[in-house]
Amino acid sequence: MRFLFRTDYNQDIDLFQFRLDRFWYGMLFASLATAPLWLDDYWISQVTYVAGFSISVLGLMLLAGFTGQVSLGHAAFVGIGAYAEAILMQRGVPFPISLILAGVLSGLIGAVIGLPALRLVGIYLAIATFAFVIIVQEVLTRWESLTGGNNGLRVPELTLFGLAIDQDWKFYYVTIVVAVLCFLGVVNVLRSPTGRAFIAIRDSEIAAQSLGVHLARYKTMAFALSAAITGIGGGLFAHKAGYLSPESFGLIGSINLLVAVLVGGIGSVHGAVFGAAFIAVLPQIIALLKDLLPDALAHQPGLEAGVFGLILVLTILFEPLGIYGRYRKLLFYVSIFPLYKRATFKRQKSYTRTERVH
Repeated sequence: MRFLFRTDYNQDIDLFQFRLDRFWYGMLFASLATAPLWLDDYWISQVTYVAGFSISVLGLMLLAGFTGQVSLGHAAFVGIGAYAEAILMQRGVPFPISLILAGVLSGLIGAVIGLPALRLVGIYLAIATFAFVIIVQEVLTRWESLTGGNNGLRVPELTLFGLAIDQDWKFYYVTIVVAVLCFLGVVNVLRSPTGRAFIAIRDSEIAAQSLGVHLARYKTMAFALSAAITGIGGGLFAHKAGYLSPESFGLIGSINLLVAVLVGGIGSVHGAVFGAAFIAVLPQIIALLKDLLPDALAHQPGLEAGVFGLILVLTILFEPLGIYGRYRKLLFYVSIFPLYKRATFKRQKSYTRTERVH
């Protein structure tokens, strides 16, 4: 086991708490930087998809995992960011600025949505955000003069500082850089007073308010930041897809984001990456397993959705902390072996006095 003995405030806010963490993250960055040299185009495309999708999952993680606000409408912010990116590039706005503006637009709309949602909690907030994603999908479908409607919208070719990003490995580097910047930004926000206010709201709104946390301000801020990050992920998705259609940003997309948050590990930045990888890999595993299943079962139209739902239920029942939680438990088990006890991670529900108030 490792213990922290802090003698300086800078140690408390250090991005890497242990020297070993610096080594492993350094190895990860080195692997990502050299991946096109030892991976073929197919795997580069898959890693690019996971990195881009993890940005959108990170946006929902900031809202649901760290602020405790449920949302079934985050696919709408992906769509807003994607269409904004495509339209701005058609108008001649260069890529870095267009992606930032797409995130800003999504953030502003998220703030507007967050204001009426301040009085809603739990299932009522989920229903409100569900209505939002339906409204946005209808707007994208019917505003044909801007979005192309059901005919779709072609995304212009990506250029960065005059260089055409016309190969998978080039777009891979663009996506990785944007993803690293987004993750570093969220980690720093969570270490700030704003992030600690988000976590206080998640743990107990009454206790947070009694400590001076302005609920309306920080909830609105959480919606805005979450929507902005999700919109940036949508902007990258637009270039990855090359063609946009309103059907891509409906309820199914929101459910995929929510499943990624829950299965990856709610309340952890790492869980966004694990969840995005899960969403990317599972359909391919199901496609491979179809060859081993009986024809009557393999050709069922709802097989993939059923497997997703089953895994989600099993995760909630047996591992609420998701893949990242299981990973942390495995590390702890290895560090204290053979002194590990079965009841070490026995789940217990504890309530504070403020949570008993109705």
